[in-house]
Amino acid sequence: MTTHPTPAPRRSTVRIGGASGFWGDTALAVPQLLAGGAVDYLVFDYLAEVTMSILAAQRAKDPTAGYAVDFVQIMMREALPRLQAQGIRVVANAGGVNPLACRDALLKLAAEMGITLKVGVALGDDLVARAGEFRSAGIIEMFSGEPFPQRVASINAYLGALPIARALDAGCDVVITGRCVDSAVTLGVLMHEFGWAADAYDRLAQGTLAGHLIECGAQCTGGLFTDWEQVPDWENIGFPVVEAHADGSFVITKSPGTGGLVTPATVSEQLLYEIGDPRAYLVPDVTCDFTQVRMTPDGADRVRVSGATGRAPTARYKVSATFADGYRNTGFLTIAGVDAVRKARRTGDALLVRMQRMLAAHGLPPFTETRVEVLGGEEMFGAQARQGAREVVLKMSAKGASRDSLELFAREFAPAATSMAPGTLGLVGGRPTPTPVVRLFSFLLDKRALEVSVDIDGTREPVAIPTDGGFDEAALPPALQHASAPQRADAPMVPLIELAHGRSGDKGNKANIGIVARRPEHLAALSAWLTPDRVAAHFAHRAPSGVERFDLPGLHAINFVLHDVLGGGGMASLHTDNLAKAYAQVLLTMEVPRPD
Repeated sequence: MTTHPTPAPRRSTVRIGGASGFWGDTALAVPQLLAGGAVDYLVFDYLAEVTMSILAAQRAKDPTAGYAVDFVQIMMREALPRLQAQGIRVVANAGGVNPLACRDALLKLAAEMGITLKVGVALGDDLVARAGEFRSAGIIEMFSGEPFPQRVASINAYLGALPIARALDAGCDVVITGRCVDSAVTLGVLMHEFGWAADAYDRLAQGTLAGHLIECGAQCTGGLFTDWEQVPDWENIGFPVVEAHADGSFVITKSPGTGGLVTPATVSEQLLYEIGDPRAYLVPDVTCDFTQVRMTPDGADRVRVSGATGRAPTARYKVSATFADGYRNTGFLTIAGVDAVRKARRTGDALLVRMQRMLAAHGLPPFTETRVEVLGGEEMFGAQARQGAREVVLKMSAKGASRDSLELFAREFAPAATSMAPGTLGLVGGRPTPTPVVRLFSFLLDKRALEVSVDIDGTREPVAIPTDGGFDEAALPPALQHASAPQRADAPMVPLIELAHGRSGDKGNKANIGIVARRPEHLAALSAWLTPDRVAAHFAHRAPSGVERFDLPGLHAINFVLHDVLGGGGMASLHTDNLAKAYAQVLLTMEVPRPD
């Protein structure tokens, strides 16, 4: 591939294609973005906490494994010739827990294809060798206060954009990282191309926002959009392209001739995805303020984004460890007919009683947690659920310290098909199998306690990470609040979805729900009605320990954060919606007064 001298040529505009939102995303994205032309970079986001634990298990069995094999064997195998011909560079966090092995596999593939690559690898995030040090230091989990686990599968710090920028400065065609914040793969490109300094906080905030918007692939080009019927051609939905400028401004668009939809509403929904306080969106390079971000139409399928501002970052990295904590098992049965929901519920309750009695009779440890859900019975909606489903799926889950206990669960789940409710159709997916419960342990680590470097052609160079100063939460300006205008008492009630869009996501055991007014003139009425207490009552079936509200005037939006609602969150949760994907859909059913 064409190499790039240092310093890299500066352009007035840089076009970055977001080619992957998670490990397992469609292989359609890369050829689509390359066929669309005029992209200078492809960026790939692969990693989540569960991904890190899977990759760590792979590396434990094979020292050459532990990275996203798809990146090399599917994405790059197809793309390398065209990347070379078009001079497009790549940044990917596909390295997982073994980024050097990912580099070696990519170089081997390139050599087989007769292509010369210069590959940089960002190092320093993998801290698993320091587990004993952290345990001896008495480090506790930053949310629950639990002690450091006795055995861990992975420990990784969330690195920022600086090592990516340095590798690109050195002329690398491809940059591979391990764990980094999702937006860093984009911000690193912009810091390199535009020469942004580490204290150009407003520009770094805009660059982080650009990365945040495209890090989940098609989620900002019509994927998961509230008004899904307006989104054309799902089968060829366009992946996002950022057109960025040196002053930090940028446009979100997509490849021409592709499906999907890019509007202020689709992009605003993605901005609200998985955020907390919009005054302080924390990443290693900058503390971002998104409260005044604005979305402006800029032509067909083009949205101009402005208004993000930045402050100094924190002086610490967030670090996440994963560890095994017992076993889990989940089984599914389809049940049909009159009163299907009640039949499924009784089946699940009866099976649990039977299993617990049998565990005691066999001297096996009891389950530590169980959950019965009736899919199709609208359990996600709590008191708002509609009754009368005649075809449902019983989902039963259990956790326990003993694998033998979960094996008994597997054996005793199936007999319900012939001994309990009429209309039971049989197992969905076959007999359930026990799997380890993987839990997340997060903590903060001083940036000075971690060495970040870049490996290029076997030579490692340290990357200086600024550690002076640091973000001071007490210095944040007061939270902005929308004006509120309560409606008259006799105002007709309508579902919230008639007045707003919504998008939800998870952060550990918290759910966030972003609500965007369809019309600015609706905002005052929505602001008056959508109080934290009303939202908590709407989700009473999830028993939130608290609900916070944050207003974003620039987007005419409100962000709610619901605490302790996901059953432990992520990998450890038995909830069907363990990632809060449907929480916005549930809130959008709330009846609200229609504005005058």
